[in-house]
Amino acid sequence: EVQLQASGGGLVQAGGSLRLSCAASGFTFDDYIIGWFRQAPGKEREGVSCIRRSDGSTYYKDSVKGRFTISFDNAKNTVYLRMNSLKPEDTAVYFCAGEQASGGSTWYHPIYYGMDYWGTGTLVTVSS
Repeated sequence: EVQLQASGGGLVQAGGSLRLSCAASGFTFDDYIIGWFRQAPGKEREGVSCIRRSDGSTYYKDSVKGRFTISFDNAKNTVYLRMNSLKPEDTAVYFCAGEQASGGSTWYHPIYYGMDYWGTGTLVTVSS
């Protein structure tokens, strides 16, 4: 059974930083992807970044590129999302999700439509 547990949210001032963690377990094969999604009040859920475990490939949406960094700690089976230069519009509940990887150049496409497994959310609030 795949389990994903997100943590690390909190309250931070604009311009500050936070690091989110997603502990992953239960994937059958080592080639899987973990993504971070967020949902702000009154808005649709959107994917922001994902990483492929097998080769460390990463993908970022334009809205977070250059500010957020996703990484994988293989020893801990944990994915981190380092968020710098936070803006009030980054305020949202952040979810981690995952699925077995597929495809070559299109491996990151699930960040646009969702993934098979979803973890808990963690609230990030950025004050102005």
